[in-house]
Amino acid sequence: MDGRVSLNQVAMRFGDFTAIQPTSLEIESGEFFSFLGPSGCGKTTLLNLISGFLTPSEGSVAIGGTDMTRVPVNRRPTAMIFQNLALFPLMSVYQNIEFGLEVRGIDRRERRRRADELLELVALVGSGDKPVVELSGGQKQRIAIARALAVEPRVLLLDEPLSALDLKLRQHMRTELKAIQRKTGITFIYITHDQGEALTMSDRVAVMSEGRIQQVADPMTLYRQPATDFVANFVGETNCFPGCVTVVAGEMVTLEAGLALPLIGRSSSPLKPGDEATLYVRPEQWQVGGINETHLPLLGVVRSEHFEGAWLTLEIALDQGPTVRAHVPHAGAGVGLDDQLAVGDVCRLDHSPHQAIVLPGAKVEASREEAVDVAATA
Repeated sequence: MDGRVSLNQVAMRFGDFTAIQPTSLEIESGEFFSFLGPSGCGKTTLLNLISGFLTPSEGSVAIGGTDMTRVPVNRRPTAMIFQNLALFPLMSVYQNIEFGLEVRGIDRRERRRRADELLELVALVGSGDKPVVELSGGQKQRIAIARALAVEPRVLLLDEPLSALDLKLRQHMRTELKAIQRKTGITFIYITHDQGEALTMSDRVAVMSEGRIQQVADPMTLYRQPATDFVANFVGETNCFPGCVTVVAGEMVTLEAGLALPLIGRSSSPLKPGDEATLYVRPEQWQVGGINETHLPLLGVVRSEHFEGAWLTLEIALDQGPTVRAHVPHAGAGVGLDDQLAVGDVCRLDHSPHQAIVLPGAKVEASREEAVDVAATA
């Protein structure tokens, strides 16, 4: 089954409001593809354009190379799982799964055979006669998936289906969804505002903001090589240092950001001395040590410390600079700093220039506290 989805300059307007700016995108057959972005960015609108619940104001939608722009919902090779699942509460599990097949005129014996296959796929063998209302949240999720797969779609569309589940169950269902997608080979298109879901499950992710796709890439690339200021700030935590470029040596850029020392990072954009730019450092990319570790050039004061299980999050006010967040392992893991540093201590820190990213423009203001005189604090 060819589950390629092609958007060709698709736009969606509601009166004077443009929900989707002209967008072109290719989603490969058999791919787990996610749209990630904040509420109101247009990701659900794009899903509705693919499913046929909306007709684009301009542009075209194709599935498997066939133009579907004017094809109604019930004639598209797609199925959708909604946020509220939309299961029939007064029907049994079997009846829910078989519903789409019955509408298509499939005989009872074939419907039941297909339902049993799907119950095995979603690890709920023997649950067919149970009323849906007796199922747990995770079981209902699996039945919704089985019902959608029963009609053998080429593309399965999922609109934030895990948002109502508790954390542990969401994490479990991520693994289940990915496994089901791999077994079936069907194209999954997933909508979420949860970056953990998108990064964990997806082959590729499209990050959206205000009706535009900011970047399309695999999860590792999105995290390590964000292409825009929005992606750098939305995907994962980061520390921002806006400043002015002073030196460019190949892809390495030196930035004067108002600190005691200049910062160096890597850039794929054409920058030159005098340009405004912003350097981004992830919290886990800091190396933090005590005052005597003089190989670490930056000075700071520990303002707060938060235990987060696998690591500590330190908020460190840099000497005459902003307060940054750093993730460090703790002593309970066999290494750590909680026996060396406490709130109020002066510390030293540095980042890896090859991990830090520099992007054009100084659009993001670093959150600055009142400048700290580290020498006085020490």
